[in-house]
Amino acid sequence: MVMTEPGALEYQEYDVPAPGPGDVIVKVLCSNVCGSELHIWSGEHPKKSGGLGHETVGLVHQLGEGVVTDNAGQELKVGDRIAATYFIACQHCPTCQSGRLNLCENAYSFWAKQPEEYPHFHTTFSTHYFIHPGQFFYKVPDNVPDTLAAGANCALSQVYYGIDQAAVSLGHKVVVQGAGGLGIYATAILKSKGVDVIVIDADPSRLALAAEFGADHVINMNDYKTKQERVAAVRELTNGQGADACIEVAGVPAAFAEGLELVRSGGKFVTMGNVTPGKTIDIDPGFITRQQVMIIPVMRYSPEYLHKALSFLSKNIDRLPFNKMLDAEYSLENVKEALTDSMERKVTRATILLK
Repeated sequence: MVMTEPGALEYQEYDVPAPGPGDVIVKVLCSNVCGSELHIWSGEHPKKSGGLGHETVGLVHQLGEGVVTDNAGQELKVGDRIAATYFIACQHCPTCQSGRLNLCENAYSFWAKQPEEYPHFHTTFSTHYFIHPGQFFYKVPDNVPDTLAAGANCALSQVYYGIDQAAVSLGHKVVVQGAGGLGIYATAILKSKGVDVIVIDADPSRLALAAEFGADHVINMNDYKTKQERVAAVRELTNGQGADACIEVAGVPAAFAEGLELVRSGGKFVTMGNVTPGKTIDIDPGFITRQQVMIIPVMRYSPEYLHKALSFLSKNIDRLPFNKMLDAEYSLENVKEALTDSMERKVTRATILLK
């Protein structure tokens, strides 16, 4: 499935290539619609054409020479279910050499290619997917279903990594801005660390789901209509101090400016939802300086977090209602409908099935 321009799709067919040394060919089982796809689909992303999809799980179809285990050292064979990072960590560029694998200078060296370019299967709204050397991949635990495992390589891994950058722990109070997929995952991870969680959103059904995942308090933006009211509500829940940290996964610039005021003096503000370049908002630098708010931007994640994310799902699969996060399934022929329904927030998380 290829986007020829924002809002327009067409099918293209290519022969499945043979893997080279270090490569893996995957037969896609399912692929989720992520917020990034929605930014691309609506034209609010630097990528204006090409393949779509990156949250996926699949079966090993072919193994390239030298590939005998996953990146955790688990033995690998044809037919095993795996999930891979959607980006490359080449481990050779200066940024990788500095230890920041999530910021690899070659991260999207294949994802940005048009499908006409070999090896064609650069993205996951497709029957097959080509995993390159530099992409970390891991076997999926047996008790984790396909649709849930598909989201581990983006939403869950990134949120997990971002929360760890804030170094929150037992007894801390943390605000989560946004109760979409990332916000729900953030709530689950924060609660596993013993954190008191406050979730802000305007959608009552999403707030209800956040509560099921353990949110201690929810703030409905329809009840607290202004920034000032929401700041006051958070302070009331945090002994007048503000939160120890705020996790922004709302994806709107206004949330960035507001989030800075939701944390206490010396608090931490983790932003990962605002990824579209060119959108701006007025902020007060003097407020940031005087409050000594630490701003932590998060782009992608350190690759080992995919393994941590899959383990988290496996450990908590019977305790948390993960099945409620993925509430709509579509065939590859109905990708446009899946994107439209997601844009209109008719569904929480759409899944493209290719079985």
